[in-house]
Amino acid sequence: MKALVTGVAGFIGSTLAERLLANGYEVVGIDCFTPYYDRSLKIRNLSNLLGAKHFLFHDSDLSLCAIDPILDGVEVVFHQSGQPGVRSSWGNDFKDYLRHNVAVTQRLLESCRRREGTVVVEASSSSVYGIASRYPTVETDSTNPISPYGVTKLAAEHLCTLYGREFGLLTASLRYFTVFGPRQRPDMAMTRLIRAAILGEEFPLYGSGEQQRDFTFVEDIVEANLRVADWLRTSRRGGQVFNVGNNNPVALNEVVRTVEDLVGRRVKLRKLPRQEGDPMQTGADSNLLRRTVGWTALTATREGLNSQVSWLKGVLSQD
Repeated sequence: MKALVTGVAGFIGSTLAERLLANGYEVVGIDCFTPYYDRSLKIRNLSNLLGAKHFLFHDSDLSLCAIDPILDGVEVVFHQSGQPGVRSSWGNDFKDYLRHNVAVTQRLLESCRRREGTVVVEASSSSVYGIASRYPTVETDSTNPISPYGVTKLAAEHLCTLYGREFGLLTASLRYFTVFGPRQRPDMAMTRLIRAAILGEEFPLYGSGEQQRDFTFVEDIVEANLRVADWLRTSRRGGQVFNVGNNNPVALNEVVRTVEDLVGRRVKLRKLPRQEGDPMQTGADSNLLRRTVGWTALTATREGLNSQVSWLKGVLSQD
């Protein structure tokens, strides 16, 4: 089977592509290396993929390039690309979020709907809920994003649902809850925290530290993508939305203590005000995904952190 992974040089995309190759897929990857973080880190993410026998890479921008030739022979699309970051989505940079999260998704869906039987699994976000009406949050709860980033992720999700309903395109949107693990982006809290602990640097702690997140390990995210893709192919039921979370929210202060324990060093905290668009809590009810495809998160937060600490120590030793 042939799969396309968009955003393949990213944290989740590269991990997913490696798993697909290991599972016998032929993989086409595409990435345009947006300047959100250093290109060299993305090239490092691709190190196990470039040169692999059944991997083809396109350095192209999906908002501009011809998509149909890239989709030649592709049966499953894992749409992982997008402009990340809640805090940077305010102000003039919002145009980048519209382009990479909304316009790219629409262009991709337009190409896919002309190819009968194509499956599209799209990476959405728990940011679509904003300050949720209850915790744990279920897929039918109201969506009220409190950041421009969340608005664009919800728009992309609506497009996938719409193309599923109107054209029979086999789509599913996965609402990821705070993904962590090896290769996590350098701007994300756990990478910054672990780096600060290893190097003795300051870590900016926004708010009280009591804000809770439903941290979900990257390999569990990958497994959810694979199971949902298989389910779409057999059920032929497009336009679906699923939460993908660990179902076990943890306070950031507890994460700080765990990292200190794993690294063996206290973290220097710099207390800062809570950021706009940053909810106090996220928590997934992933029972729909469990009932539908048999998925459940298998990696505890401490176990995943230990893996991420080992990875980052290796990276820092090479720099």
